[in-house]
Amino acid sequence: MAVNLAGGLCIGAKTLTNTPPKKSDAHHHALGQHPLLAGLDDAMPLRTFSPDQLNSVAAEIRDVLCNLLATRTAHFASNLGVVELCLALHCEFDFRSDRLVWDTGHQIYPHKLVTGRYHQFPSIRTRGGLMGYPNPHESVYDLFMTGHAGCSVSTAVGLRSGDVVGGQPDRRTVAVIGDGAFPSGIVFEAMNNAGELGDDLTIVLNDNKMSICPRVGAVADYLDRLRSNPFYTGLKSEVVKLLERVPMFGDPAERLLAQMKEGVKAGLLGGMLFEELGIRYVGPIDGHDIALVRKYLAMARETSGPVLLHVVTEKGHGYKPAAEDPVYFHTPPAFNDDAGTLTTQKSDGHPPYTLHAREAIRKAMTEDQRVTIITAAMCQGNKLEPVREKFPDRFFDVGICESHAVAFAAGQCKTGLRPIVDIYSTFLQRSYDQIFQEVALQDLPVTFLLDRAGLTGPDGPTHHGLFDIGYMRVFPNMVCMAPGYAAETGMMLDAALHHDHPCSIRYPKASAIELDHVPAPIEIGKCEVIREGADGTIVAFGAMLEQAIAAAESLDGDLDVGVINARFVKPMDEAMVHDTVAGGKFVVTVEEGARMGGFGSAFIESAVQQRLDTRAIRVLALPDEFIDHGDRNELLHDHGLSPVAIAQACRDAVPTGVH
Repeated sequence: MAVNLAGGLCIGAKTLTNTPPKKSDAHHHALGQHPLLAGLDDAMPLRTFSPDQLNSVAAEIRDVLCNLLATRTAHFASNLGVVELCLALHCEFDFRSDRLVWDTGHQIYPHKLVTGRYHQFPSIRTRGGLMGYPNPHESVYDLFMTGHAGCSVSTAVGLRSGDVVGGQPDRRTVAVIGDGAFPSGIVFEAMNNAGELGDDLTIVLNDNKMSICPRVGAVADYLDRLRSNPFYTGLKSEVVKLLERVPMFGDPAERLLAQMKEGVKAGLLGGMLFEELGIRYVGPIDGHDIALVRKYLAMARETSGPVLLHVVTEKGHGYKPAAEDPVYFHTPPAFNDDAGTLTTQKSDGHPPYTLHAREAIRKAMTEDQRVTIITAAMCQGNKLEPVREKFPDRFFDVGICESHAVAFAAGQCKTGLRPIVDIYSTFLQRSYDQIFQEVALQDLPVTFLLDRAGLTGPDGPTHHGLFDIGYMRVFPNMVCMAPGYAAETGMMLDAALHHDHPCSIRYPKASAIELDHVPAPIEIGKCEVIREGADGTIVAFGAMLEQAIAAAESLDGDLDVGVINARFVKPMDEAMVHDTVAGGKFVVTVEEGARMGGFGSAFIESAVQQRLDTRAIRVLALPDEFIDHGDRNELLHDHGLSPVAIAQACRDAVPTGVH
């Protein structure tokens, strides 16, 4: 049994009782516990369903979602919140030919369930199963892999423009974007373009007052004011129509009355910001009332030009604990609910690097009043809540605006502060130009913490942090390092904050091992020798040190293999490269990142620069392809980065005639 939906499911104005399933495994799921969903080969039949049937489908969707959480971690509260919106969209559009783009994409589960993927759904977020984000390889209903926030409006404007240019103006285009992603700069760039083009387009603003954490910023305040406006769309429209009928008398009087009319319209008609951009604003409306949402989607579909439909939903809707604590239930660990008592499945491993980084940040901010912390709507993901509570004046959440976060940090640096920018590796890519122009070019001592660097497991290709080694080390003035074990995390942050140049520190979504030794002090550009080896050396960058040590130990009695904790990819430890390569012994470099431009590439560059023989160097890294989702250890094994694979690479690298 998975989750007891205490109090029933709140669907619009109705409350549907729900009998908790007795099992949550794939076999029970496939037997047809959810008959309406099981009968959907695609979304078209929804258009013929009665209101009661649609409410029943909503109940089935929530039941499936709750069962899923008994087996594995998954995005939960966001999916519960869009059930009715999803159903209304598929009732009013035919997205086999019409266009639908879900921004960010982690709320895609209801969409997958009604577009013919119900029977595959138990496989979601497992190796070889459904992706937890939209995936064009799975269905014609998915147009883009959307794992980063903010791009849906831009791609929707492009889709609509392409259909117009291509002679298919009857195809309708819809972008669904949440209020957390809405302040992203690219959204306003897209709306600016959409208003100028004037093409038919529906932007659904899904406003649940949340990002992953409670959203921040002036745009959030503006949406709050729109939501609290007592005038509903219909009344406001009637008032505006009445004002349009007021006659004008003479030039001065006409100008004065026109100003008065515009003032009244601005006060009564919400969304004037969008109206001024050339986008018709409609709303706010209740996003859990399927009939109401359908009505306004139909209105938007028939309206000429771009329309923004403001839909208000509740994150976690239908499951009381998730609605009351949507931050925790955004991606909760697997749990069971027994009559309201939650039992969470906890990991027995070592604390993750993220927690070690959090404690290092807290220590640094305690010791130095110049240190600030900047995050981009990921306070919870980066485990920074205690830091926010202790240092509210030096904690800055800028929302899903990574480019701004980096430029903001550069500005703080110019005043003498020492900002730490704590952003997932995959999301920091969005600020590439600011890292170049505002930080590296100015040689400002911003410290970048790249969380989730490497394989992020079930989140898949949109979230794997595989490219930061290549994109950070190319910049002059930048120092790039990675801890190989727990104690190094704080040591590296301390070294970065005392270094008067930009620094980046990468670490994975993984447990941090503890080594039974006294760590060597951190010296910029210097490695740490873990064990000596007469036959060859494994040089590990970052958290792959754990696998490297295990591989070397497994070879004892066969090969005498040393292990080096590289610590730095830039500056590379030139002396270490020389000493490991010059003697003719094999060297195997290991990294949890892309092979192209990664640590192994930097190692070989150094060896070539020193005119060393590179024939005995083997580079183990992730291939030049986008890596699918799956358990981290499974993915490491699949791509030759397990201890067994590293040990075999050592055997294969032994020069001919040795052993």
